[in-house]
Amino acid sequence: MRTRISLAWATRRSLQKIREKPTHVENIRARHTTFCDFRGSHLTTSETASPNLKKPRLIVFDVEGVIVPKRRYLLFEASKRVSLSHFVKMLWAGSLYEAGLIKLETALRRIYRQLHGIAADDLLQLFKKIPLIPGVEEVFHELKQARCKTALISSGLPQAFVQELATQLSCDYAFGFELEVADGRLTGQVAGDTIELGGKALVLKRIIEKEGLKPQDCAVVADDRNNLPMFNLCSKRIGYNPDFLLIRKSDTVIKGDLREILPLLTGKPTLGGPSLTGRELLRESIHIAGFLVALFTMYLSLNQLWVVFVISMITLTYIVSELSRMLGVNIPVVSTVTWNAALKPEIYEFVTAPIFFACGIMLALLLFPAPISFASIAAFTFGDGFATIFGKTIGKNAFSYNKGKKMEGTLAGFVFALLGALVFVDPLRAVVGAATAMIVETLPAPINDNLTMPLFAGLAMSLLP
Repeated sequence: MRTRISLAWATRRSLQKIREKPTHVENIRARHTTFCDFRGSHLTTSETASPNLKKPRLIVFDVEGVIVPKRRYLLFEASKRVSLSHFVKMLWAGSLYEAGLIKLETALRRIYRQLHGIAADDLLQLFKKIPLIPGVEEVFHELKQARCKTALISSGLPQAFVQELATQLSCDYAFGFELEVADGRLTGQVAGDTIELGGKALVLKRIIEKEGLKPQDCAVVADDRNNLPMFNLCSKRIGYNPDFLLIRKSDTVIKGDLREILPLLTGKPTLGGPSLTGRELLRESIHIAGFLVALFTMYLSLNQLWVVFVISMITLTYIVSELSRMLGVNIPVVSTVTWNAALKPEIYEFVTAPIFFACGIMLALLLFPAPISFASIAAFTFGDGFATIFGKTIGKNAFSYNKGKKMEGTLAGFVFALLGALVFVDPLRAVVGAATAMIVETLPAPINDNLTMPLFAGLAMSLLP
C-alpha cells in the first residue's frame, strides 16, 4: 500500500509518519492537485500586479545553484553513505546529464538507485548541514517585506528537503520530486512532475493559475537549462551564474552576489554603480598572473613539457585540497587562497575554475610551438582577466547574445590581450590572436572559456603564414 504525503505537512511530520507505519511504502512527493501555501493566503485584487507594474508578485527560484551550493548534496554529503563504486556510478550519471547525453529523469533514477537502503532521516540530517549560498536569507527577507510571493521548484532535490528550505526561508510554495521510502529507508525509486521534461513549467503554471496571475506578474531566477520551460511563463527572467543555454534566454545575468537581483525584483535603486569586490580582484589578479608562466618559460628557456608536468602536479594538489575542504579539512595556504578568491556562490562548492584555468595553459603549451603557445597564454590570461575587471567597474552595455559580458570589458580585454601577445609575436599575429580570444570569450558555449580562449587564439595565429 502506498500513500502520498501532502505538501502542506512539515518535513519532520513526514518522517515521523514513515516511522509510525514501517510496513507501508511512503512517497515524499508533490501532489498533482494540492499546493503548499505556507501562509495560507492568496493575493487580493488590489495586490495582484497590473500589466504595467514592473515589480513581480511571484518570484520562482531554482534551488540547487541558486539557494544551496550546486552538486554539493549528492557528491559530498549523500555519497558519504555509499561505497566508492556506488559513488563512481553516481558521478558518472551526473556527468552524462551535464554533458546532455541523458535526461534528468534518467540521471536521477541512476543516482538514487545507488542510495537504496539508506535511512531517509540520515539523508535529511545531512542535507540540513549544507549551508545556504551567501545572501539567500537577506534576499527572501527583502522579498517578503516587498509582499512578493516566492516559490522553490527543484528537479534535483526530494520534496521533503525543498519543503525544509521553504520553511526556513518563509516561502509560499515548495516542490521537489517524489522520493520513495519503505520502513524508513530509501527504495531507490524516484518520480514526480519536476523531473519530467517540462515538469517544472507545469508546476509553475498551476501556481500561476491558482493565484490568478499573468506572466507579467512573475519572475524566475535560475541557473541551468532544465529551467528554460519556466522562462516562457515569466516576463522577467534572471540567470544566476547561468549555463550557456540560459545565458542566451535570460533578460539579465547576475554573477556573484545573489543580492544583486533585489533591485530587479523590488524596484529599489542600486546602491552605487558597478564595482569589483575584493574576492573578484584577487581572483582576476591570479588569472592575470598566469601570464608569468609564458614569460618565465620563454626567458628561462624552460622545456614546455617540464612546465606542463609542474602545472599538472600543482593542479593535482589543488584537487586534493578542494576535496579535503569539502570534507571539512583545510590545507594551509591552498584552502585559504581558494576561500578568499572564490565567488560567493562557490564558497561552499568544489571550485572548478582553477582546474580549467590550469588546463587552458597546459593545452596551449602542449598543442602549439613557441612563441605561439606563449602568445595564446598571454591573450587568454590578460584578455579574460582585464575584461572582467573593466566590465565590472565601467561596463554598462551588455552583448545581446550574452547578457553576462559587457562591451567595455571586452574592448579593454582586447587591448591588454594585444599588449601581452606583442611580447611574444609580431603585430599581425598579436592582433589576430587577441581578437580571436576576445570574440571566443563573449560567446556562450558549453565548453569553459578557460579552454577555448587559448585554443582558438593559438589556432588562429598558427594559420597565418
